[in-house]
Amino acid sequence: MIREMPLDPRPADHLRVRTLYSAISKGTETLVYSGRVPESEYARMAAPFQAGQLPEPVRHGYANVGIVEKGPHDWPGRLVFCLFGHQSRFDIPIDAAVALPDDVPPARAVLAANLETAINALWDGPPRVGDRVTVVGAGVLGALVACLAADIPGVHVELVDINSDRQPLARALGVHFATPDTAAPARDVVFHASATEAGLNTAIGLAGTEAQITEMSWYGDKRPGIALGGAFHAKRLTLRATQVGTVAPSQAARWTHARRLALAVSLCNDPRLDALFNACDVVFDDLPAVMARLAEPGDRSLCQRVTYSEID
Repeated sequence: MIREMPLDPRPADHLRVRTLYSAISKGTETLVYSGRVPESEYARMAAPFQAGQLPEPVRHGYANVGIVEKGPHDWPGRLVFCLFGHQSRFDIPIDAAVALPDDVPPARAVLAANLETAINALWDGPPRVGDRVTVVGAGVLGALVACLAADIPGVHVELVDINSDRQPLARALGVHFATPDTAAPARDVVFHASATEAGLNTAIGLAGTEAQITEMSWYGDKRPGIALGGAFHAKRLTLRATQVGTVAPSQAARWTHARRLALAVSLCNDPRLDALFNACDVVFDDLPAVMARLAEPGDRSLCQRVTYSEID
């Protein structure tokens, strides 16, 4: 449901932002919406500016682009990305807002949160020049990893999904597409992002000897069965988790969360990323019905963008 939240007087070190666009992070937000977050993860799963506490109703979400209405110095009028939820107006600390570069369209910049996750995953499972890379799961996150990896010289990327309707997406991103039964074997680097048991086992099966499978999915209260028999040990495979809440250890000595997020925002200047949005945006007032649709098991949406009407 949509609730009204009064805004307190704006602190001097905060910006008042009017939202232009937000985006739904389908995997995480539908798990929260459906009540499928394990009790042990209530605190860790809190969004950066979440209102309320699980398991009660919460304001979740973390992909918001807006225009600064009030703030110090030259901030008013600037477009900003914030790790904020679906709310029409809000106040945020200045250091939590990332000003959009001139070459980043605000409608595309809502992808920055997912891009930050993809960047961290690539740091955790880094492809090297010339590697054969497979990404299993052609949702938004898997597609972003594939797109970024494809820009590494000599790297061949194959995006794998059970639904062949994802082939045009792969083509738009400049990567090869395959279904699990046609995917190339013996890959150097494998990423899994389908959030399904079958997808994870496909990723394990496609990995070459001594390869790493980087697990990007979060399963909530599901307990996937992992195929650790067969050739898993003979091939000396590594299964590694990645999660955006921590900067990848390989980069943590030099990179902060703020620097990583600023990089993600800057990478939204790539027009290929427009292929990741659903054909139609939805309006903020329709968000309750939209969340119910996205939570359906058979829903095949990509990034659902939300638009906000002008507020007087």
